[in-house]
Amino acid sequence: MKKYFDIYPNVFVPSILLILAFVITAIFGGEPVLAFFDKAATAITTSTAWLFIIGVNFFVVVCIWLAFSKYGKIRLGGKGAKPDFKLFSWFSMLFSAGMGIGLLYFSVSEPITHFSTHPLPTATVADQAIQALNFTYLHYGLHAWGIYCIVGLALAYFSFNKKLPFSLRSVFFPVMGRKIFGLRGDLIDIIAVVATLFGLATSLGFGAKQIAAGLFYLFDIPSGLPTQIAIITIITLIATVSVVTGLKKGVRFLSRLNLIVALIFLVGAFLLSDSIKILNIFVESTGNYFSTFLDVGTWSSAFLDQGWQSDWSIFYWAWWIAWSPFVGMFIARVSRGRTIKEFVLGVLLVPTAMTFLWISVFGGGALLLEVATPGLLSEPIAADAASSLFVFLKEFPLSSATSVLGIFMVSVFFVTSSDSGSLVIDSITSGGKLDAPVGQRIMWALLEGIVAIALLVGGGLKAMQTASVSSGILFIIILFIMCYSLIKSLKRKKAKRDKKLKTPPPSWD
Repeated sequence: MKKYFDIYPNVFVPSILLILAFVITAIFGGEPVLAFFDKAATAITTSTAWLFIIGVNFFVVVCIWLAFSKYGKIRLGGKGAKPDFKLFSWFSMLFSAGMGIGLLYFSVSEPITHFSTHPLPTATVADQAIQALNFTYLHYGLHAWGIYCIVGLALAYFSFNKKLPFSLRSVFFPVMGRKIFGLRGDLIDIIAVVATLFGLATSLGFGAKQIAAGLFYLFDIPSGLPTQIAIITIITLIATVSVVTGLKKGVRFLSRLNLIVALIFLVGAFLLSDSIKILNIFVESTGNYFSTFLDVGTWSSAFLDQGWQSDWSIFYWAWWIAWSPFVGMFIARVSRGRTIKEFVLGVLLVPTAMTFLWISVFGGGALLLEVATPGLLSEPIAADAASSLFVFLKEFPLSSATSVLGIFMVSVFFVTSSDSGSLVIDSITSGGKLDAPVGQRIMWALLEGIVAIALLVGGGLKAMQTASVSSGILFIIILFIMCYSLIKSLKRKKAKRDKKLKTPPPSWD
């Protein structure tokens, strides 16, 4: 049996039961349950906004401090460890796992939405456009990657350097000792599994809606629920084939393909747009992001209506935190051999720079069109945000070709997210094994698709978003403890090394 399955029942069984209970409730609960989901999401985001804001800023500070501290030279895997992947493959996997579908879905719709319903008063239309980009950068920039960086770094250090199981519980060994192998450790891993699966389901839901919108735009195929279910089914089957081939074949190949296609798509859109203005937008908006980093990053709408922030910033923080077990474990898995400084700077800066350039081209280009012709993009995007990318591409030459490429790219990101998530969940539920049996990987790949379909049928994206937000509020507490645990272990290692140096061997006499 272990040839096909090698589960750790204390985590596997409760995780399955919790997921099934939520899915069944979403499907058969009807309108009262949907209303409850809506109220629960609102209650969580409004009452815990301050905690999320403190958290995401704290994680960025901790990451930067670790990179430039005396611990930055520590190599993940030990002194002799060499990187498992070359830089291009490593960056490809970081970018594909960390943003993927979300960036494709929101890179046009979010700046246009913020431009139409701006959160803070502005003096001019130009200020309004820059503010729209600034808040989009906030949601996809250093704060998001700081969350992933903390989880990935802590897990890589404790798994590769301390030789503990590749599982979230291992990060808490300095705090809990051998109790991580008992009930408390089981609870941590169960929360990680549930958070990962619902975070993935949310992204798969967005991806299915966007692909369906593209098919409707190109081929007039209805974009309703049946089409979205068919899309999730097909993508899940492809992801299942990929996950069977493992990390160094299927996932690496798809991640490299992702980045290559994304770069082609990005360059094409850049050349078709007003390139000089796009470059100006990139420079100005990036500078504005860093110059207002503290102001915007700590803004909590204390004296304004909190509806906007709850719907956007706090939802994003909860969503990224819900994704952090998946993305953190995945980037840890592919980062053996990097120093802590390399890891932090690579994870924080490279994807952030790529993301800002992407948003400048697509979001900035969309804002140029909207400013020139008010309502050109904002009205169709308000009617259907999933169609935003294709509405934007329609305004340029070769729109059919670029839209086909866009659908292909969303699909590949879709597959990469699914199979990467399957590998991570598989590792947690097998007790921290890096290479669990193939049958188990297949089961999780299929289950992710089933859950996404079930939640889409039962409660749409609202049910998925509520699941992500709920998981996020549980996991942010774990992240705070994780920071303390990592720093404590690093200090202990440094103290032991210093003690050895102060005690000279007999041969020194």
